[in-house]
Amino acid sequence: MAKTTQRPWSSVPRPLCWLLAACLLLQLGWRLAQQHSPAQPQPLPAAPPAAVARLASLGEPLAMAKAMLLYLQSFEDQPGVSLPWRQLDYNRLASWLETAQTLDPRSQYALVAASEVYAGVADPQRARRMLAFVAASFAADPDRRWPAMAQAALVAKHQLHDLPLALSYARQLRQLATGPQVPSWVREMEAFILQDMDQLDSARLVIGGLIASGQISDPHELAFLARRLDELAKQIAAKKAKMPP
Repeated sequence: MAKTTQRPWSSVPRPLCWLLAACLLLQLGWRLAQQHSPAQPQPLPAAPPAAVARLASLGEPLAMAKAMLLYLQSFEDQPGVSLPWRQLDYNRLASWLETAQTLDPRSQYALVAASEVYAGVADPQRARRMLAFVAASFAADPDRRWPAMAQAALVAKHQLHDLPLALSYARQLRQLATGPQVPSWVREMEAFILQDMDQLDSARLVIGGLIASGQISDPHELAFLARRLDELAKQIAAKKAKMPP
């Protein structure tokens, strides 16, 4: 068996040696620059379509949904940098939440994250994007998803100061969330927001409709609504008294 002979370094062409040395120096310089340069936040990637995520779950869509939501939860803490929510692409964020919810439609996790966490960002446009996601999801299963929709109405009213939007969400709650497990106050939100908007006649009609429809059966709630009707009647009369003849 022939022995392998190694050529001495002196036989390597000098230009090739200089090239090798330059490559080593460039590699070392790049490594040092990576260590000392500030970390750059990475943008949120596009969410996988639900069909692709379901296929990748290998028959465990619920586990995949939880993994996706945990990924979102930890995405803001990247190596060497913390990414504020207001820097996230909220359209992509909504797509991730929608895919996770499609994989696990009975879970409230995605809706809670949208209405109570991501909607709290100090950016009205991003907050509205989360509320729109909640509203679209609510319509598909209102008797189970009413908590997130009620929170969306409160965010619209108190954070965004958008009473028309809050009224729209409250009206959908009254019309769609009609199951026995839905608390009475959820269906009463519309009347209270109408009163805040000084639409007293409309508020009185909504409360009267709730009483007449039989949706409110608790005696204490009925007594409370009756008192609100009396208060509204007095406010309406006082308002009309101030109007010029």
